[in-house]
Amino acid sequence: MSSVVGVLTFKDNNKVPVFGLGTWRLKGKECTSIVKKALELGYTHIDTAEMYENESEVGEAICEYDRSKLFITSKVWPRNLHYNDVITACERSLKKLNTDYLDLYLIHWPNESVPAEETFSAMSELQKRGLIKSVGVSNYTINQLEGVLSVSPVDIVTNQVEFHPYLYQKELLEYCNANKIILTAWAPLARGEILNDPALKRIAKLYQKTTAQVSLRWLLQKGLIAIPKASKEKNLKENIAIFDWFLTEDDISSIDNISIEKRLIDLSFNW
Repeated sequence: MSSVVGVLTFKDNNKVPVFGLGTWRLKGKECTSIVKKALELGYTHIDTAEMYENESEVGEAICEYDRSKLFITSKVWPRNLHYNDVITACERSLKKLNTDYLDLYLIHWPNESVPAEETFSAMSELQKRGLIKSVGVSNYTINQLEGVLSVSPVDIVTNQVEFHPYLYQKELLEYCNANKIILTAWAPLARGEILNDPALKRIAKLYQKTTAQVSLRWLLQKGLIAIPKASKEKNLKENIAIFDWFLTEDDISSIDNISIEKRLIDLSFNW
């Protein structure tokens, strides 16, 4: 395994590969097989969560690799954000993943019924014990970030959100950049909805690339981390082949100005 992926530096000085594999909805033997294949192709960043119910399968896939060369992310579900529940959830995830630590541990979704001080105090304890390296959140709005940044004893290094050419969250990106929080894009291909977009197809033709590759390149050039899910080797290979070419400023502007706006998951959904 030799990585072909660039890295960014979190504000806590930990390094993160800018490209990874999302594993939502990958289950059982398929999950293990896809993660193994991704690692063979040069992926080093694998994203999972306790809610995905595939941590054991991811753990099986990564066990034969040098752990120090991997970047493993997991997430605690919002029903488990009280202090002791966070500790227990993390320990459970570590056991399933068969690893001593997580490179990044995220709050999967905000739960405003639990005081942020309590949750992030638990995150701080996990850091002190060496069970997690970096701390982040997922699906947080600007208002929610403002609330937790004012009370968290640990650096919040990333916010993992839905972000793709049909959901260009410019204001959120600017806020996060100002606060040295790197955005991570889940569903960076809008689960296939952007693949036939005329603007993306025009740009893809110029570079002899696919619309998926153009979309992922756009995200990386905006300073985001991208974690597309893939369930076929063909897509794994296609997705990662984005590090030897660049979009122009005009290309980026064209994608920025796509008029379609589509959110896949409502932020108010009932988890």
